[in-house]
Amino acid sequence: MSISEAEVRSIVERIVAQMVPGSAPAAPAVASADRTVAIGADHGGFTLKESLREYLRNIGYQVLDVGTYSADAVDYPDYAAAVAGKVASGAASRGIMLDGAGIGSCMVANKIKGVRAALCYNEKTILNSRLHNNANVLTMGAPFHRPEEAEALVKLWLETEFEGGRHQKRVDKINALDKCECQQSGCSCKTKS
Repeated sequence: MSISEAEVRSIVERIVAQMVPGSAPAAPAVASADRTVAIGADHGGFTLKESLREYLRNIGYQVLDVGTYSADAVDYPDYAAAVAGKVASGAASRGIMLDGAGIGSCMVANKIKGVRAALCYNEKTILNSRLHNNANVLTMGAPFHRPEEAEALVKLWLETEFEGGRHQKRVDKINALDKCECQQSGCSCKTKS
């Protein structure tokens, strides 16, 4: 499915209008100082990573490419951890990881303190990950997206601002788990408010 920039904007405007009647469309979430994106892939996502890297540069983002740099077989955890690490350290404001399905990379990225990774595959999941969850790492299954579709999804993800409000409390609970060291049921970590 190919989506034009105008269609993406229209979708976002309709969703914002439904959520907040009378509101104007949200401004892009990424300010000029925060336009650094870490991108990585395993061999299954290499070709799409190369395409997205150039696309991101063309629309004004600084790109930190953490690899892989060929289609030779590699282990996705290495690259997902590198993308998440760039976000967690503040070297990048957002991260994008591409692999065969996006699932494993999402699992890996979410192991890194300070990362809220989301596996997204369409406009609805992209919007929810940003509006409600303030995701800072996007994972995608590269074989499921044509380059033009992936570009539209990535652009929408980068430009969608966290809604805050009632969702802030939930994101705070997610972030509180970074401090939790419990590995058992009945965890005493404070996640209730």
